[in-house]
Amino acid sequence: MDLQFKPEMYLNHGKPAGYDVDLLRKLAAYAHVKLKIDNLGFNGLIPGLQTKKFDMVSVGLSPTPARAKVVSFTNAYVPYAQIVGIPKKDASTITKISQLNTPKDTITALLGSTDQSEAKAAFPKAKIEALADENSDFSLVATGRANAIVVEDYLLAQYSKANPGQLVQAKIKPLDVQYGSYAVQHGNTALVRYLNKFLCTEDKNGTLAKLYKKDFGVKSFPGVPACK
Repeated sequence: MDLQFKPEMYLNHGKPAGYDVDLLRKLAAYAHVKLKIDNLGFNGLIPGLQTKKFDMVSVGLSPTPARAKVVSFTNAYVPYAQIVGIPKKDASTITKISQLNTPKDTITALLGSTDQSEAKAAFPKAKIEALADENSDFSLVATGRANAIVVEDYLLAQYSKANPGQLVQAKIKPLDVQYGSYAVQHGNTALVRYLNKFLCTEDKNGTLAKLYKKDFGVKSFPGVPACK
């Protein structure tokens, strides 16, 4: 995992913490195995899985068709909405995508993420500036070097909590609502079935909702697609 996405996964006094980490600890107990978490850059996760450096990736990956060609995905375990974040000073004036979709505009998003893909699709006329560190992407907007960021709603909320008065969610409809899944080595259907059984159990018994509310600091759980 890439431990830079608080509250989903991050380092707390040097130790892994967050929703994904709490759920992985439940998984390790369920499977009677020892959990080892490698903290790697986002762009190194799928290649590492392909070269069998580890057994699974837990970083809320969206199962896009391109990714599904090289890795296999489980059922969803985390929901999130992709929104547009803008400087607070622009909150009352920027209310439409068209206001940010010109050659003069710069939109930022995490390099290699679905946010980057959504940014390209929603703002085809703008310049898309994608960096490998989400905090750097936020900084581009906060310092006026970019006009907006495409990011998950909870990540913007966390940034705004730590940096009050800088960025807000634009009054623009979410670009997409997606769900994150575990990724495993391509074709490992046995592991996918095992993980799905675990996720279905934890969803039905309320563990997903309990951990989500605790770690994300929210009162309600948006839910994930029901198990088939």
